[in-house]
Amino acid sequence: MAHWSKYSEELIATAKAIGKPGKGILAADESTGTIGKRFAPISVENNEENRRSYRELLFLNEGLAEHISGVILFEETLHQSTADGKPFTTLLKEKGVLPGIKVDKGVTPIPGTEGETSTQGLDGLLGRCQEYYKAGARFAKWRAVLKINKELGLPSALAIQENAWGLARYAAICQEAGLAPIVEPEILMDGTHTIEEAAAATEKVLVGVYKALADNKVLLEGTLLKPNMVYAGNESGQKNTPGDIAFYTVRTLQRTVPPSVPTICFLSGGQTEEDASLNLSAMNQLDAKRPWSLTFSYGRALQASTLKAWMGNLENVPKAQAEFLKRAEANGLATLGKYTGGLEGAAAGDSLVVKNYVY
Repeated sequence: MAHWSKYSEELIATAKAIGKPGKGILAADESTGTIGKRFAPISVENNEENRRSYRELLFLNEGLAEHISGVILFEETLHQSTADGKPFTTLLKEKGVLPGIKVDKGVTPIPGTEGETSTQGLDGLLGRCQEYYKAGARFAKWRAVLKINKELGLPSALAIQENAWGLARYAAICQEAGLAPIVEPEILMDGTHTIEEAAAATEKVLVGVYKALADNKVLLEGTLLKPNMVYAGNESGQKNTPGDIAFYTVRTLQRTVPPSVPTICFLSGGQTEEDASLNLSAMNQLDAKRPWSLTFSYGRALQASTLKAWMGNLENVPKAQAEFLKRAEANGLATLGKYTGGLEGAAAGDSLVVKNYVY
């Protein structure tokens, strides 16, 4: 039976194209406040022109399309252009890179819980998505945030239910408007939990998400999943190897994600640039059934070295672009299971952890 969305064929093509071997997503959808936090350590003023100039640096990169299949944009960036007047969406499409758009409105506390949140933005979402489609976007992103705390029983059943339903409603609305939805139920790395506890919590969350997607009649072939990798909490004292992370992450996905989902694009979640690449590569080396493309949708783990090289100076643009291409190549190789290290950039080993990360 045909799916209800008139865009079903396009949605399927988009979700599949993003997961093309050797490629992944650049998450350049930092809000105005978050990009300011990225600019502060390099002493760059957070104004519209500097934000535009920095994104232009990324998008004008000659080798961008070699390892990048899609770019998630913030709403401001969707409507910006290069210095000579070419819309960013046009520039990206000419390079064969699909523009995407962050559509959620951030998180809000769930009353009666231990600091758990749900994501806002459903009101008026259909109209906004229709406008984003007209502006050139072809996929969208909505981030739900969950926490692990064994003593407090987190994530709670209520938080899982609320976030799964929000993700499913968002996904259905996006598909009605022609945007392939990235479904992002992020479990934060904050905490003392073990890798086994992280796996159990991630399984529970993903089961809830895919039940809600089914209830909302979402076309899974026209979606992408953006999950956390499975590893111990950053305060656990437990250090997991790439092999450990690969085993628990892939096993969790095998137990929960239908094979009809074409592309799983991991978030970096505060991992160092190098760890994010090595861990993804280990998953793609694993001798296990993987019916989906396992790729990346990285923000901090693609841009930390780039920002450090740029420093807001025009003369540093070529150096910054070279740093970006180095990380893009590392992650492109990782999607093929072929990255073993050696492409470290200026910030490759720097911790990118932000506690209770919001953007």
